[in-house]
Amino acid sequence: MTTDAAARPQPVDVVVLVSGSGTLLQALLDAAADPAYGVRIAAVGADRQCVGLERAERAGIPTFVARPKDFADRDEWDLALAEQVAAAGPRFVVTAGFMRILGPATLGAQPVVNTHPALLPSFPGAHGVRDALAYGVKVTGTTCHVVDAGVDTGPIIEQRVVAVEDDDTEESLHERIKVQERDLLVDVVRRLAREGFSVDGRRVRIGGV
Repeated sequence: MTTDAAARPQPVDVVVLVSGSGTLLQALLDAAADPAYGVRIAAVGADRQCVGLERAERAGIPTFVARPKDFADRDEWDLALAEQVAAAGPRFVVTAGFMRILGPATLGAQPVVNTHPALLPSFPGAHGVRDALAYGVKVTGTTCHVVDAGVDTGPIIEQRVVAVEDDDTEESLHERIKVQERDLLVDVVRRLAREGFSVDGRRVRIGGV
């Protein structure tokens, strides 16, 4: 007779990249604290010193920093970042508020998953919430997608919808989106780790891999 712990599959290693406060990272750290989640955060990397790294360190997660200004150009930085990510041996990478465009070395090594605070392909870029509100849409939301060489142009994994209220400000709308964004990321990372996934053109298929 096997116990539940013995029967449980080994957790899947992921690396998380951050640039700021790390609230998305914290949601993943909280989820990964439960062995049943099936994910081990093998390392947390950043492009600068930030609160997200402090969250990882408090959780006992190895951290690293790859600052673009420490390298001669973007390609050299990308290679260094790819090497540090690879050292942790992840199945895939999660960018959780990481404010840099990744290069071919990092993107070519393993899949990278990101969230964006809008319903892509609408309102990509750094001001998705502001742009959606200014456009006057009645619904917006959050998207989890596979990262490619563009800006928020990769194949979509899953989306959640958030209604826009008449009296919303950018801040109030963003706060409601963040709630859905954290929940979405935790759920998608769990499913990708447990079930596997494949990318076929613009379609991401979870399971059966």
